[in-house]
Amino acid sequence: MASQYKTKNRNLLFEYFEEKGYEHFTVSDVSAFFDQKGQHMGVTSIYRQLEKMVDEGIVNKYIIDGTSSACFEYVGNNIHHEHENCFHCKCEKCGKLIHIQCDDLNELKNHLLQHHDFVLNPLRTVFYGLCQECAKR
Repeated sequence: MASQYKTKNRNLLFEYFEEKGYEHFTVSDVSAFFDQKGQHMGVTSIYRQLEKMVDEGIVNKYIIDGTSSACFEYVGNNIHHEHENCFHCKCEKCGKLIHIQCDDLNELKNHLLQHHDFVLNPLRTVFYGLCQECAKR
């Protein structure tokens, strides 16, 4: 479903997506990005626009746990399907969320189904540990 309106804030968000690509982000990340460029955009406006984009299927929203901010990912026309091996790793030290597509993890998904009669939802599966930067410290 396409949006009926092309607002200034919506257009600015697409500029953000062009610059940042398909990496995960929070509303705070977007707000800080525009503040640094001298283009203030209210947090409420950002959140409202992102929610519309989630409804349209061009942005994915992830709520990892009850303590972290919602995380978003621009997917454009690359909408995730349930069968894709798309998992997430969250750093327990800095909170960074890492998006992983890995065939080895898909083997785990298949194992759970075949040997334990459990259908894993990769889009909602989160592995906790340390990111590379925090593990080096």
